[in-house]
Amino acid sequence: MKWLKIFFILVLLAAGGAGGYAYYLYDAAQDAAKQMYEPGKKKPSALRDEDVSVENRDPISILILGVDEREGDRGRTDTMMVMTVNPKAGSVLMFSIPRDTRTEIPGRGPDKINHAYAYGGVPLAMQTVERFLHVPMDYYVKVNMEGFETIVDQLGGVDVHNEFAFHLEGYDFPEGNLHLNGAEALKYSRMRKDDPRGDIGRGERQQEVLTQVMRKAKNPSVLTKLSSILESLGTNVKTNLSPDELQAMAGDYRSSMNDIEPLQVNGRGEKRGGVWYYIVPEAERKRISGVLNRQLGLS
Repeated sequence: MKWLKIFFILVLLAAGGAGGYAYYLYDAAQDAAKQMYEPGKKKPSALRDEDVSVENRDPISILILGVDEREGDRGRTDTMMVMTVNPKAGSVLMFSIPRDTRTEIPGRGPDKINHAYAYGGVPLAMQTVERFLHVPMDYYVKVNMEGFETIVDQLGGVDVHNEFAFHLEGYDFPEGNLHLNGAEALKYSRMRKDDPRGDIGRGERQQEVLTQVMRKAKNPSVLTKLSSILESLGTNVKTNLSPDELQAMAGDYRSSMNDIEPLQVNGRGEKRGGVWYYIVPEAERKRISGVLNRQLGLS
């Protein structure tokens, strides 16, 4: 699952302050951070009265895009996830947007939300999510597929609780508590068709794996492996978080990772014009918008 590279930025946040070594992290990650950084692509959100500042420990939002890119083709977002971090409250909310969600894409009309990136890249994806949720998108992390299995293996695997047994592409996942290596974690997070809740169930597994990776990344022992982690992911991640902002977040936002809350969306699958969509009722959209905005300290 392409989305799983998204946890790289969270490894940085979770591991950065371990043992008080935030500056060590910056030194180790400097080259990779420069390689990831896309300068000139930060545009203040019209939904904020004041610019957000990581240096001031402001609550922030990050739009995480898992993209399947091919040569000569921008690709589509396989996964879109919103993470809001409030360092003063010490909390993180993670919200997975089902990729078939029907919404208005500016300049294109009603469509599946994951098509926004294909039409207009990161700017249109951020604009579309902002319009859908009425929540400012301050930063983004765009990721490709390579490296996930290696990272999970370097962290010693992840522990998950599987709600029901299933089989996928040669891998068996029995019900109960499981310890997964990188390849297994990738398959575990990909499964959708055999889940009675489809993308919603898959989103929960994605969030579970992501949360476990973040928690394992807080172990001080990960610092000895950080160089190889950065090397394997540095070329697969693009973000408008500058190296200095990453350094500040590694020190000031890390404690927030102790309280990670998944936020679920309630909707229904429906065909419209012969196309399958995930429909989020207006009342549900407003509920999610309110939760995320409160997390950001906004009305």
